[in-house]
Order: sequence, then C-alpha cells, then structure tokens
Amino acid sequence: MSTRATSVLALLGVLAGVAAPDDADARPNKKRARRARVASSIDATTTAAYRYGAIEPDACVAELTTRGVSFEREEEPARGVLAPVRLTAPLRGVTFRTDQPEETRATSRWEVADCRLVLALDDLAQILARHGIVEVRHYSMWRPPSKSWPEDKQGTRHAGAMAIDVGRMIDADGVVLDVDDDFHGRIGALTCGTDARPRKKTPAALRIRAILCEAVAARLFNVVLTPNHNRAHRNHFHMEVTAGARWFMVD
Repeated sequence: MSTRATSVLALLGVLAGVAAPDDADARPNKKRARRARVASSIDATTTAAYRYGAIEPDACVAELTTRGVSFEREEEPARGVLAPVRLTAPLRGVTFRTDQPEETRATSRWEVADCRLVLALDDLAQILARHGIVEVRHYSMWRPPSKSWPEDKQGTRHAGAMAIDVGRMIDADGVVLDVDDDFHGRIGALTCGTDARPRKKTPAALRIRAILCEAVAARLFNVVLTPNHNRAHRNHFHMEVTAGARWFMVD
C-alpha cells in the first residue's frame, strides 16, 4: 500500500471515530528515544515546555485569558485530561483543526486539548505566523484512554491531550506543506542541527524543516517525533508537552 493511500486510510479512521493507523504506535521507540535525547546547556526549568507542564489548571486558564486566546472549557469530563479546553478561534491568526467536517468539529474528541498544550500551541503559532502559515491540520490532540481508565488518573501524551499530531501546514497563498510528501526524512537521520538535511532538498522540504526546527529551538515541547523516528510517524510531527520532564527529545 502506498504512503498516500495509508494517509487516506488514517484520515478515514479519524472520521469514523477510531484512531488513525499511523498513531497505533504513538509511544516513542525506546532505543531511538535514548539516542534522541537532546543535551542542552539551558536549564530545563527555565523553558516554556517545563513551565507549561507545571502550571495548575486555574492558572493555565487565566493565562490563556490574559493572552486573549479564544477557547471554552470542556463541559463533559474528559478521561485523563487535567484541564480540557477547545479552541474557538485561531491562535494569532493560525487555525489549528482536524479535517473533520465543520458540523462535527465542535464535539470532536480529537479537538480537545489540555490547557497546557494550548499555551505551547499559542507560542508555536507565533513561529508559524512568521513563516506565513495560517492553518495547521492535525490528526488529533486528545485520544481518550480506555473506559477502565481511573477517573482521577492523569494521562500523558494523547491520553492526556498533551500532544498534537501535525500533518499539514497551509500558508496564506494556499500552499500546503505536507509532512508525508514534503519532509523527506529517513529513519535514524538527524532532524535538526548543522548535520541534519532532508533526502531531497526541495523548497518545501527546507521550509517545513526550518519551521519545525525553530519550534524545537524554542523548547516549546519536550518531545518532537518526525518521520525520522519510525514508520508510525511517517506522516506527522508528534509534538508533546511532558509534565515534569527536564529533558528534550527530538527525532
């Protein structure tokens, strides 16, 4: 099956109410994860990712309000999510949304985010806007854990709505940067840094990587996984805030 066909199946899975096949292995490969830990002279506790991961729900909501972010708190309980919210307008001119129809997006589980993730996305939107991006299409943020999940247990990654799987970025001219088509990665290759480069140095490949690596340098997310990590991530960037983490992983 072609990569494009698999991506279409992934989208159909989202629309049908099941997790996309590409997210079946959302957990980082352990061997790759150890190699992808990023050494940094920066004190992790001073970074945006660390601060956002540690902020309490009421303080988080207050900060979103101060920033002028348009959102609503999720009325229904969201298993595993500490502070569930929904975006109701673009962040700094950048729309974050799934491919689901407008009539279903307002109640879609995949458009629920933890407030802490939204703080990171608001910062990311500033970077995207500088690169002319006006829309981000993602596969999901929250992916509910099983019904047996304890009501008082916080989830991590997608189970806690602390991660987003970015599939495409669209600029003001309608140009689409598609992770599946344009990243041109290779499993095991470096993602950012002086020795990192796409397999094909197309304008789109260089542009999408520049955007990604600017976000990496800003330390907005503790974990960033790309098609370089494994086949399960071939069509998206997994960007995650990990509460309490004093390390960063980029792969």
